[in-house]
Amino acid sequence: MFENMNEKQAKDEILAAVKEYCDKFHNVKKPYTEGQRIPYASRVYDSAEMVNLVDSSLEFWLTAGRYTDLFEKKFSEYLGVKYCSLVNSGSSANLLAFMTLTSPLLKERAVKPGDEMITVAAGFPTTVTPALQYGVVPVFVDVTIPQYNIDIDKLEAALSPKTKVVMAAHTLGNPFDLSAVKAFCGKHNLWLIEDNCDALGSKYTIDGEEKFTGTIGDIGTSSFYPPHHMTMGEGGAVYTNDPLLNRIARSLRDWGRDCICPSGCDNICQHRFDKQYGELPLGYDHKYVYSHFGYNLKATDMQAAVGCAQIEKFPSFVEKRKANFKRLRAGLEAVNDKLILPEACENSEPSWFGFLITCREGVSRNMVVQYLENNGIQTRMLFAGNLIKHPCFDEMRASGEGYRVVGTLENTDRIMNDTFWIGVYPGMTDEMIDFMIKKITEAVR
Repeated sequence: MFENMNEKQAKDEILAAVKEYCDKFHNVKKPYTEGQRIPYASRVYDSAEMVNLVDSSLEFWLTAGRYTDLFEKKFSEYLGVKYCSLVNSGSSANLLAFMTLTSPLLKERAVKPGDEMITVAAGFPTTVTPALQYGVVPVFVDVTIPQYNIDIDKLEAALSPKTKVVMAAHTLGNPFDLSAVKAFCGKHNLWLIEDNCDALGSKYTIDGEEKFTGTIGDIGTSSFYPPHHMTMGEGGAVYTNDPLLNRIARSLRDWGRDCICPSGCDNICQHRFDKQYGELPLGYDHKYVYSHFGYNLKATDMQAAVGCAQIEKFPSFVEKRKANFKRLRAGLEAVNDKLILPEACENSEPSWFGFLITCREGVSRNMVVQYLENNGIQTRMLFAGNLIKHPCFDEMRASGEGYRVVGTLENTDRIMNDTFWIGVYPGMTDEMIDFMIKKITEAVR
């Protein structure tokens, strides 16, 4: 088939066939019919992603390469940040962001075992897991309803001489009160990590300037798992404007090494064999000098290739999510006496990940959820509900050690018992949204 072609011609023919295949077998849009399954999230893609993926696979570089470099550049430009490190998942991004703050290079500000981190229990576990695994004590405060974010009125009560960091997520795309949290962190010289995995594209106005969430604290994180705002299958990112934090994050992501050479490159600094590190002999190969106890958290270039196509579509994804959310909320106003509907944080413009609903007194969440599921509408809980109620906390609950709780977590428990959410992903049609409104209304009446 390729005998009279050079390599470029052969590749072009393969990629043209891939595009044709995707257009014929993957991008066939069927009209929605009532009762058809409505997932809470789904991938939205076309032939551009598949062509990039195959293009990368034909190069067979496999690990991080040119598509990784391109994605990090495009993503940084979109967010308006200086530095971005692509990793293999959003959970790895949270791990990397937290562990960056433990580096000895941060001197007296380095987070150490026994220090404390203020966070919430109404969220996803991997916002908290890195702290627990390192020996840092999470201090849980309650959240607000109907914003579902950290209650800023509880921050001062959570503070102790051991507090070093605040790490919290922007819940389902709704920014937390960044003005208040940022001011609190500044007042007490604390680090702020924004778990932005569910809020990519959300904006918040602080000090008169509108910025993307994830770029206002010291470090932000994103996830590119298929249900999220954009996808590359598995994948995540850590981003910052601080050059030292970036240097540490890159080192920890890449085995903890001191060298900045990318994979396959040698001696970019021109000092590979003439320096002395630690107690190693003078001239020890800098490619094998380790300044941190690190990991291998890199993504593959094939993942990055998909991400490069996704980010071109991403602004339209955000606008569709906003439109779907707005239609849902308007349609459910008629049952506002039965359900607490979500509200955006003041000074924010959310890129909604989902539509959170809390059942008012007299309305059974289980009844509503089962009615929706039986009618083909996929639902989800707000992740852990109350994380400290889960089996992973059994030993800590029994011993009374390893974490602190400030207050009663009343709203967190309310969420655990009464709250669920449905999707607003950009592949949803108006017919799907209207069917969900119809079935939710039927359920509560």
